[in-house]
Amino acid sequence: MKKHLFIFLLFPLFYFSQNQINLEEIWGKYAFSAKSAHGFNVLNNGTSYVELVEASGGSNTLVEFDLKTGNKIKDLVKSNEVEFKSRYLNLGTYEFSPGEDKILLSENTEMIYRRSAKANYYVYDMLSKKVIELSEKGKQMFPKFSPDGKKIAFVRDNNLYIKNLDDASEIIVTNDGEWNKIKNAWADWVYEEEFSKADYFDWSKNGQFLAYVKFNEARVKEYTLDFYKGDLYPEKYTFKYPKAGEDNSIVSVHVFDLVSKNTSTVDIGSETDIYIPRIQFTNNAKVLCVQRLNRLQNKLEYLFADAISGSSKVIVSDESKTYVDISDDLTFVGDKGFIISSEADDYNHLYYYDLNGKLINQITKGAWDVMEFKGYNEKTNQVYFQSTENGPMYRDIYVVDLNGKNKKRLSNKTGYSNFEFTKGYKFYVSSYSNASTPPVYEFCSIDGKSIKVLEDNKALRDKMTNYKLSKKTFFKFKNSDGTELNAWMMKPQNFDSTKKYPVYMYAYNGPGSNQVNDAWGSFDYFWYNLLNQEGYIVVCADGRGTMGRGRVFKHSTYLQLGKLETMDQIDFAKYLGNLSYVDKTRIGFQGWSYGGYMASLMISKGADVIKAAIAVAPVTNWKYYDNIYTERFLRKPSENKSGYEDNSPTNFVKQIKGKFLLIHGSADDNVHMQNSMELAAAMVKENVAFDFMIYPNKNHGIYGGKTRLHIYSKMLKFIKENL
Repeated sequence: MKKHLFIFLLFPLFYFSQNQINLEEIWGKYAFSAKSAHGFNVLNNGTSYVELVEASGGSNTLVEFDLKTGNKIKDLVKSNEVEFKSRYLNLGTYEFSPGEDKILLSENTEMIYRRSAKANYYVYDMLSKKVIELSEKGKQMFPKFSPDGKKIAFVRDNNLYIKNLDDASEIIVTNDGEWNKIKNAWADWVYEEEFSKADYFDWSKNGQFLAYVKFNEARVKEYTLDFYKGDLYPEKYTFKYPKAGEDNSIVSVHVFDLVSKNTSTVDIGSETDIYIPRIQFTNNAKVLCVQRLNRLQNKLEYLFADAISGSSKVIVSDESKTYVDISDDLTFVGDKGFIISSEADDYNHLYYYDLNGKLINQITKGAWDVMEFKGYNEKTNQVYFQSTENGPMYRDIYVVDLNGKNKKRLSNKTGYSNFEFTKGYKFYVSSYSNASTPPVYEFCSIDGKSIKVLEDNKALRDKMTNYKLSKKTFFKFKNSDGTELNAWMMKPQNFDSTKKYPVYMYAYNGPGSNQVNDAWGSFDYFWYNLLNQEGYIVVCADGRGTMGRGRVFKHSTYLQLGKLETMDQIDFAKYLGNLSYVDKTRIGFQGWSYGGYMASLMISKGADVIKAAIAVAPVTNWKYYDNIYTERFLRKPSENKSGYEDNSPTNFVKQIKGKFLLIHGSADDNVHMQNSMELAAAMVKENVAFDFMIYPNKNHGIYGGKTRLHIYSKMLKFIKENL
């Protein structure tokens, strides 16, 4: 009788028990990885779409389906039809030509920097069933079809070429490209990283002209990374990296005429210490728009240039007392005008100008920011955009008439919504998530009706039910200046308000960033839940300098990066310490990149409130970082010495009292390991104890193989031992 009673009492406990999250699942097996929607494209006819259908054995087929019914129409291309040199090419990388009679495929992709890669590319002609190799002379970069689909422009070995697909001939556009000297149509490192663009060439609408930017890196100083591969001597990789205050590439803009085979040089002014962050042809094939930005980055000019003569004139100028952001919002409205974004009225909004640079009207207005311009529908004269109108923690999609009237919210859920519209604006792919819901991707008609669920991440959602997961609670608090800041908190799953808990603070807090979002947090969500399992409260706050709250709030950290952000995070720690359920003697802080910079300041300047900190890949003095990012917010070191030194962690190591873990990748091409070495040297000089972990051959992301599992195991051990 007692035996049966014992089993009966245990059964409910077993039945209702839930799994515990562990690091092996998160970073070893990637068991909580959310899926996205791939291989789905609406065709030009607007009535059907193409999807990559995978079959057993690894073969796949591009299949055309009817948009309204979802019924299969026909097979377009089968993988066993695309044969090159006795092997079948992978259809998974397909990209249609403008006329949808060819597809571009790639293999053997090799990443270079964050946004650049080279690969072997092939063009499959769906009518002739033939494969054309883009080049036999080396891997290619950034292949772009001409508007008629008969040619492809691409970069190889720092030079720009054009492949004629009709006769497989190759046109040489430039021939002076040379590693670490001249880069044609491919941005130098700092442009690629800080202007978020690697390819710098554009076709005219009629395909006659190909414009490109030439980067002369000769005067830019070099930085060398060592790679440890088991050889007697490390392999060295040297590239051009302009640090704060140092020389940049000298840039020039050129236009190649495919008819005359002549190349013209665009007049971008006599000043060479400038940036050309974007070039883009207008709807007039003979007019190129060049964006010119001064070194201080507080004056952005839009120039219209003649493609043949190269003569140019300034059409619109956007100026600021601080800095002007670069975007891809420039959109031409037929032959009438163009749309750009600007913070001119202290919030980021959309403006409509005529082709002479006269403002026709401001399209969007209000105490909120347009986060992303999504497109312009010429037939309906409507503009689509994503904004923070419902608060900086949220993203919603809106549509408004070009004249600024009849604004309407299209997204209907609270959280993070994004739409990618198809040609003609009859359909869109929506993505939605919130802090506890993985992304859901749907294909919808313009009236909002769902046609097809592309990915709902049901498998992940079902898996999550096997765990007792904490949710993010969003709240606000005021800093010592009375400014209201947004934050979130995740409490232990068995939270007891009568107990006191240690706190793990996380932040990034860089200019124009957000971490307090009602959006899916990917692997971090489960990492934080693991910390909750271990008995830690996890919190995050967006201090001053973050985005979605207008220009004044975002630009408040200008000329003094780190000062206000650190004050806000210290105030947040003090606020938390006054909560009845927080142990104020056990508050820690962790951050990566800019967040690592914050962690280094928190363990020093915030030594009275922070017991332990982890800084991953931190900047430790802004003079070591690249000039575009740094000078945007601080100007040159020679112009703002105090802005650099007053908030450099290397100058405050004497104040460190708590435990400090410093982590860096030895091959970090972005935030160089030099930063951590200088901080380590300063701490050794002052006899400050700290832990240091270097990840050989790893870049800024510190990933690959078991690396993420290793780094998070290291951090978890440090947290449990010191917090």
